[in-house]
Parts: sequence; C-alpha cells; structure tokens
Amino acid sequence: MTDSSLLNSELELQQQEELYQQLLLQTMGKLQTETQDSTVIRPQPGICVKTFCEPVKEKVFINICQSSSVPPPPELSREELVQLLQSEDPSSYRVPMSLGEPHTEVDNNSQGCTAYDVVINQEFFQKSQKDPLFQQFVILVSVEGLENKYSLKLNRDWKVLKNRKFLGSVSEQNIRTKSKPVIQELQPQENAASCPKRPEYSLFVEPPTGHPEYLIAEIKLPGVSSSRSLVLDVGEDRLVLMARPSLYHLDIFHPFFIDQESSVAQYNKSTQILTVTMPVVSSVS
Repeated sequence: MTDSSLLNSELELQQQEELYQQLLLQTMGKLQTETQDSTVIRPQPGICVKTFCEPVKEKVFINICQSSSVPPPPELSREELVQLLQSEDPSSYRVPMSLGEPHTEVDNNSQGCTAYDVVINQEFFQKSQKDPLFQQFVILVSVEGLENKYSLKLNRDWKVLKNRKFLGSVSEQNIRTKSKPVIQELQPQENAASCPKRPEYSLFVEPPTGHPEYLIAEIKLPGVSSSRSLVLDVGEDRLVLMARPSLYHLDIFHPFFIDQESSVAQYNKSTQILTVTMPVVSSVS
C-alpha cells in the first residue's frame, strides 16, 4: 500500500479537489480557456518538416498544421511573392500563426527529438501545397516564428517528410479570437526573461520493491503560490506540467503505462511541491 503521508500532505481540501478536477478535465481534453478573448482549437495535420537546431545539430521537427479558426494572411499572388522575397524587407508580409510549446518525441530511429506545432489558416495552407514556392515560404515564416519566440537558430537545409504529416499527437492550442493589428502570433508575446524553466522533480514507485502499484512524481515549484496557476496533463506514459505565466514547463516520459482517470494531484503551499500519484497499469515494453 502507498504511504498515506505521500497521498495526503498539508494541502487544504478545497485546493486538492480543485486541482484534481483540473487534472481530469485536462486529461479528457475538456479544459476550457480562462479568457473570453481566446478559444481552444484542434488543428488538422499538414506537413512535417525535419531540420536541426544550430550549433549542436539537435534534430528538430516542425509540424505545420491547418485550421480555419486561424485568420488568413492578406491575398498574395505568385508574382507578388516573388517580389516580396526579392525585397529588402520580406518580413513586412505577416502570416497569422499559432506557435505551440516544444514537446519531446521519438523519431524513427528511436532517438529523442524536439517537435514544435505551427498552425496557419487552412485555406492558405492548401494554397501553399499547390505551389512549391509558396510551400517553401510557409516553412520559412514558420522557422522564423519559432526562432523569434524560442531564441532558436534553425538550419535552413530542411526536409519535408513524404510519408508523415505529423510527429507525435495532435494537441489542442489556445489562440486569441481578438488579435492586435499587424501581429504574427496568436499567443501573447513573451520576453526572453520570462521563458519557462524546467523544474526539479523526482519519480519513485510504491511499493519500492516488487510490482509497483503507484508511480509518484514530486515536482518542486518555488514561487508558485496557488494551484490555480498550474495546468497538468497526464498521458498514459507522459506527464506535462505548465505553471503560468511562463514560470515552469515540464514534459517527461516515464517507463510505465498508468491509469489516467484515477490519477490525482496535490499541491502543498508550504513546501511548494506538487505531488502527482498515478496508479500503474503495466510497464512500457
């Protein structure tokens, strides 16, 4: 049996129930946006682009997705695009897009890699697939958008994968429904100083010997005063945590398949530690 002290900390009952319900809602994909100026969308897969992050040559995949909820850019003919690319300031033409958070995936060689999801207007995406020049332009603005938001340097020698439209699983994204004039992203701009940090965490099983009944994650979150700022997503072999606004971001895989619906989370304000208790179904083969 699990030590009750691990499952019942000094957390107030009201906060425990609140975060537990939030966990279940997020797990079932029903977590709703908190502001009236934004909406949650589930984009459709489009193309998957492989490149590298310089100078360390880490493999990066860009999932360029499509959604009719993203507004289209201004009309642009092929001739206008050629002129734009030859001009001194091609960035003057803005393509509305939603840039998702990085997520860890596994490539065909069973190697870890990073993937980003970029969502553009569906009609504009379809147009880009009919003309190689437009497709390269869409990839270019996606690469530049990710570089600007996450302070990356991505290799321009990219490759469009032929037999894969998306790496990983399609996730919901939160986009603004009221956009500012001449804005490229549909998410609030973040300063470099507010980039989320990876928190310290530990994983252990209960009981410590024999077949594990529970996988327990303890995540240290100094500076987090309330569970209201936490968004937790528990997959069957993955745990994703965000502490808003842009304070912490954790995305890890673990070697167990767990019971998502029976998982519970508790945040202790005194120790500022989040404890996630996940019943183990089986080990990942």
